[in-house]
Amino acid sequence: MSYYLNSEQHLDPGPIYVRENGQLHMVSLAGGGVRSSLKRPSPFRLFPKGFSVELCMNREDDTAQKEKTDHFIFTYTREGNLRYSAKSLFSLVLGFISDNVDHIDSLIGFPEQIAEKLFSAAEARQKFTQPGAGLRALQKFTEAYGNLVLCSLCLRNRYLVISEKLEEIKSFRELTRLDLSCCKLGDEHELLEHLTSEALSSVTQLHLKDNCLSDAGVRKMTAPVRVMKRGLENLMLLDLSCNPDITDAGIGYLFSFRKLNRLDISGTGLKDIKTVKHKLQTHIGLVHSKVPLKEFDHGNCKTEGWADQIVLQWDRLLVEALKPEPRMTPQYFCPKRVRVGTSRMCALADTHMNSSGKLQFYKEKALDCRGPLLKHEASSNQESKKNKRTFEESEQTQSNSSQASKQKYVCLAVEDWDLLNSY
Repeated sequence: MSYYLNSEQHLDPGPIYVRENGQLHMVSLAGGGVRSSLKRPSPFRLFPKGFSVELCMNREDDTAQKEKTDHFIFTYTREGNLRYSAKSLFSLVLGFISDNVDHIDSLIGFPEQIAEKLFSAAEARQKFTQPGAGLRALQKFTEAYGNLVLCSLCLRNRYLVISEKLEEIKSFRELTRLDLSCCKLGDEHELLEHLTSEALSSVTQLHLKDNCLSDAGVRKMTAPVRVMKRGLENLMLLDLSCNPDITDAGIGYLFSFRKLNRLDISGTGLKDIKTVKHKLQTHIGLVHSKVPLKEFDHGNCKTEGWADQIVLQWDRLLVEALKPEPRMTPQYFCPKRVRVGTSRMCALADTHMNSSGKLQFYKEKALDCRGPLLKHEASSNQESKKNKRTFEESEQTQSNSSQASKQKYVCLAVEDWDLLNSY
């Protein structure tokens, strides 16, 4: 007991306040009385004076701060005050997956609605423009969703995109329309060989205008269809105009396209046009059109699908990368000269076709369902009857040459077998 009393004297209970007659007084233990001249206590403050609220969750680096503040949606009220609210769990998960979209194993069996949102989120973060990671991410979507990613691809006069993004372009599957006009591919380009693969067997419209193609390129493009019945077997529209190295022999390789109902061979190196017209009509039923067909005016050239904006991003980034620096004036005119020259070349090819006459063909059965072309149906039927009479007369005089040429088209050469063995 004595120990407790002695120890109690050493304890400091702190100040003691007593309320008396509405006044708060502090009791002084040392003096044994009550201090009356006590200052009023300051009001209670949650934060010290001068404190301001600031959303700084992580000051280490900007990327970490962006990841933290990305969880909120900032808006303004009518009074002009800043208001923020937390994002939904779905949005947070979608953003996290889109940031790491190149690490996804597979998307096969994933719902299309959510996959489209994931694709848009990755596109907004420009994940598909990153080298390496963008290609891996794009392949995951194309192998799972096919033509939903891209069903129509227009690369007219975009040879820079083809040269820099060739692997990305080859990753697209189940395309139905492909426009490669004015790209100067040539016979040995890797993309021309890719056209015969199984991934592009669904292509129904193919535009290869002004691509420096010859008979060898046409033979290479039609070899799988002629022998193995695969490749571009579903092709219905083909544009080979403005390729002057394609001759009469090259047109013979097109007879393997049984579903072809639109063909443009204007501006090619044909010598005997009448014989070519007759063979196209007898082999695959194509009739020469006296009026330009609207399918070849390239007005409907569009890139359609989830990845339509990605192709535009590729084109914009490549053009910006080729812009010369202001201080290097001697290099300023080189890219300009190349671009103007290629565009003029394509335009001059169009004017040359208009002056020399278009060689566009169609099938009469497919003509019945085309509204604007019904006006020329009667005249085309009369002209076809006249052409049949002239063709019957010319068959007797040119029977030997036609048989020889037919054997040339049907029989496979050694080069064909070498080409087929390469697949």
